[in-house]
Amino acid sequence: MRFRLLRRRLTISAPRMAVRSAMPWPLRWASAAIVLGFCAAIALWAFEFGKDIAGLDTGAKEELLRLRIDMAKLREERDKAQSIFNTSASLITAEKATQERLTAQVKALESENRALRDDLGFFEKLMPASGAEGVTIRGLQAEVVGGGSQLKWQVLVIQPVKNAPEFRGKLEMSIAGTLNGKPWMMELPGGAQPLRFSQYRRVEGMVDLPPQAVVKNVSAKLVEGTATRAVQSIKL
Repeated sequence: MRFRLLRRRLTISAPRMAVRSAMPWPLRWASAAIVLGFCAAIALWAFEFGKDIAGLDTGAKEELLRLRIDMAKLREERDKAQSIFNTSASLITAEKATQERLTAQVKALESENRALRDDLGFFEKLMPASGAEGVTIRGLQAEVVGGGSQLKWQVLVIQPVKNAPEFRGKLEMSIAGTLNGKPWMMELPGGAQPLRFSQYRRVEGMVDLPPQAVVKNVSAKLVEGTATRAVQSIKL
């Protein structure tokens, strides 16, 4: 029996035997990864070598170089355009400031011109009229302002003679027109204004008007003692 078993093991009919490696599985995976990486490196080298042989890599480098040159030119043009824009903005700002300054100067000159015209008119009124003697009223002016709620008035009184005695009297103002369609008249709310001057005097004021009042006439009167020395009226 033993002989048969021994013969069976030594002949072709003996059962198969399997020899397995004792290498752990992490080392197997590492070996496989190394082999795959080596294969990939060989494939990449072959690809690059093939591109060099075909001349593809040379054209790509030239294209990349051309694109870089074009980008540098575009950046230079952009910088020039930005510089021109900044210069134009500075010039526009300076021109705007100059224009504003000139506008302010023109307004100042116009205001000065109006003041000079007013002064000229004032001194022209101071010139004595032919045959004028004693105190007189010059330049009575009146204007309705505030949407018809106020009356602004101004009176210039002079004595057109040299070494004139001091005038001591009062100025009476009267306003006439219509109120609610009926005749109406009023004087200064504070009454006549005391007045003292030797050569000339300018008097002005503002009067509140009643609602619905329409001013048609304004009169000024100079009174000294009980005597009326001068009267002037204007129509509006």
